[in-house]
Amino acid sequence: MDLKARTFKGGIHPPHFKKATEKLAIEKSQEPKMVYIPMQQHIGAPCESIVKVGDTVKVGQKIGESKAFVSAPIHSSVSGKVKKIQRMDTPTGKATTVVIESDGKNEIDESIKPKGDIKNLSREEIISIIKEAGITGMGGAGFPTHVKLSPPSEKKIDTVILNGAECEPYLTADHRLMLEKPEMVIKGLEAIMKAVDVKKGYIGIENNKPDAIEIMTKAAYDDEKIEIIPLETKYPQGDEKRLIHAITQREVPSGALPMDVGVVVNNVGTAHAIENAIETGMPLIERIATITGSGIKNPKNLLIKIGTPFSEIIEECGGFKDKPGKVIMGGPMMGLAQFTIEVPTIKGTSGILILNEQDAKIPDPDPCIRCGKCVNICPVNLQPLFISKLSLKKMYDEAESYNPLSCIECGSCSFICPSKRPLLQSIRVAKKEIISKRKKS
Repeated sequence: MDLKARTFKGGIHPPHFKKATEKLAIEKSQEPKMVYIPMQQHIGAPCESIVKVGDTVKVGQKIGESKAFVSAPIHSSVSGKVKKIQRMDTPTGKATTVVIESDGKNEIDESIKPKGDIKNLSREEIISIIKEAGITGMGGAGFPTHVKLSPPSEKKIDTVILNGAECEPYLTADHRLMLEKPEMVIKGLEAIMKAVDVKKGYIGIENNKPDAIEIMTKAAYDDEKIEIIPLETKYPQGDEKRLIHAITQREVPSGALPMDVGVVVNNVGTAHAIENAIETGMPLIERIATITGSGIKNPKNLLIKIGTPFSEIIEECGGFKDKPGKVIMGGPMMGLAQFTIEVPTIKGTSGILILNEQDAKIPDPDPCIRCGKCVNICPVNLQPLFISKLSLKKMYDEAESYNPLSCIECGSCSFICPSKRPLLQSIRVAKKEIISKRKKS
């Protein structure tokens, strides 16, 4: 193993804020009495409900599917009765939601059976298992995993990377997963490697997690095809293009995908979900999330059933410590602020961050002093100050010449700005306007 920590150009060093939960073992969350399962939890086409009000369902039963390739089926996380199917609030917007009242029995659907040993499964069988299990990227992006593992024949993949960086402040779910289930992560990586027919796999872990590096190295000791790579602790080290450059020195061109340089990147949580689907037959019906922040009484790492309301999870962690200033799904840099806690846990809920009023307060911006710090640290080599300035003036055509669509929305520019300018927020607006204009034309 190469002990020198690898990294990328640019980036920032925000405070970690991980001490509250990094030593806390994963606990199984309390059983929800009612689950609210959205039919859109992934990038791509939403699913349509294949159950109706009054139906009895079991754990792991498929309740939503789509004929589109870029989509992922959705399954029940409880056994019980379908009470409602209607559009409801979710952490990412409104979506058709199947509401199921749990009967508390947790009866498992008859279709749930172990799929056998990875060694005896073909690559097509592995991809089919992943698709049918509804597995999506567990790092937060929510891209259907079977699509990632089905590149066009002209794209020759030779490397698989698992992202164990978890560079987002506050979050420790991936860290705990690597400490507690290292063999399952390794087996999941082996399944991914077989699915894309490659002989080299890497797991990148930031060097602020030496225990995870040690445990994962031991777990991979007997597999010469897998290497654990220590990474410099720096944000956004977990972004897939930064990860690819740090580990392989390959540059993914602007507008291109990892497959264009022969690489597939997945999260360690995704690898674990794949191995679980193969080993037990259980689809993706629960996930680990970190519940933390200055506004929660008892921070925890919880294994939560998909569809459990945020309000119940917060209550299980002792409730709010003070008056909450902000509730965010994910971390403070790339997470999504919520306007209500009556939204359900979804496949992409890597954390629920509760900040008190003081920590959530956003300072009033001062004028730009053209210091260039946002340019120096941008991991994509953009000029955030100019994109932001043009966006705030609604000059989106002019902003487009600065390549805002390459922005990975990591928030490093906003973090480093001494004038506390709303750089990321205004760049997001520019991106949306430019994409909308392109669709119309």
